[in-house]
Amino acid sequence: MAMKVKAVERLVKFNKNDAGTYRYVMQPDLYIPLSQDKVIKEAALRSGVSRGVMQACWDAAGEVIKAWATEGHSVALPGLGTMRFGLRASSVANVNDVKTSLIKTRRIIFTPAVDLKDELANTSIQITCYDRNGEEVKRVTSSDPGNIEDDADTRTDTEDNGNSGSGSSTGGNTGGNTGGNDGGDNGGGDGGDDMQI
Repeated sequence: MAMKVKAVERLVKFNKNDAGTYRYVMQPDLYIPLSQDKVIKEAALRSGVSRGVMQACWDAAGEVIKAWATEGHSVALPGLGTMRFGLRASSVANVNDVKTSLIKTRRIIFTPAVDLKDELANTSIQITCYDRNGEEVKRVTSSDPGNIEDDADTRTDTEDNGNSGSGSSTGGNTGGNTGGNDGGDNGGGDGGDDMQI
């Protein structure tokens, strides 16, 4: 299997007064989302159990994961990794100032399993390049080292200032010192007195 990526030539501007330059910008060439029904049907075929049994198991597993995660557990997702709930909140010096309004956002934190990361690292990438007119100009097959961005390598569960800044679960891992209080262009944390739990 291979991941498909497209590199599209786009006008990129770095500030308002910049005339801009054309650069090839890469992005995953995503397939259509698969419905839950299709996933259950395929899982039933691969496991040899009936579709109804697979549906019942799928529903039960979903309910268990939601129940345990909302109780504060990190829950295993078979073959994928673990999932837990967390939050981003401001920190305060005085215990009397602690209140729920300090919570900025609630988060879903997914930590991929080693096997899943290895699978991604070993998957080849096919890049199709398109010029500014939408014409295909080149195809490339990956020869990159297959490095995997790992949120766990750079983030602790509690961070309380912009200098330790981590990435959000969707925005990347860097930021903090490079991103200042806004998190930078690298997807860092909010900086300031925020904590991530």
